Amino acid sequence: MLKSYFTKGLREAGCDEAGRGPLAGPVFAAAVILPSDYKNKTLNDSKKLSEKERMALRPIIEKEAIAWAVASCSAQEIDEWNILAASFKAMHRAIEKLNTTPQLLLIDGNRFKPYPTIPHQCIIKGDALYMSIAAASVLAKTYRDEYMETIAKEYPVYEWQKNKGYPTKFHKTQCAKHGLSPYHRKTFNWQLPQTLF
Repeated sequence: MLKSYFTKGLREAGCDEAGRGPLAGPVFAAAVILPSDYKNKTLNDSKKLSEKERMALRPIIEKEAIAWAVASCSAQEIDEWNILAASFKAMHRAIEKLNTTPQLLLIDGNRFKPYPTIPHQCIIKGDALYMSIAAASVLAKTYRDEYMETIAKEYPVYEWQKNKGYPTKFHKTQCAKHGLSPYHRKTFNWQLPQTLF
């Protein structure tokens, strides 16, 4: 089971993002404050869970958390700022939405743009170590996946309901055939199948 806290006695918010690698769609981030003695045997890094497990965990996290919030940055903002900066901005937006102010931010990864007034601790692979970060990873992933399934109805040719905007061979082939949608990240390194040009 993952760790319940980084520093005993502090109100900690775990923060994580989903969607840094896709060619399309926003990057989502979540911030979650769990009780300091929180325990959940199933909770883990969202990448280690099945879609069914993530969706089962989401309402449990939302019910049992002291506070939680989800936010995003659009493809246009990603193009304007770059994906790393947009990921940090999405995390900041999620933290701003919390109805309880944390005393420490636990950030998944090795870099973060400091949030005003709240100290942070970067933790590599933190979503596989700490409950609050794992909970944030589950919320960010499930909300992003749902969003991609919704916009897939607007642009069915890319099958985002299946690939969630990631650079699968099918997705890239469809981009080469049909061009890019307003949801695509225009500044990403596009390596489309040359045979279609």
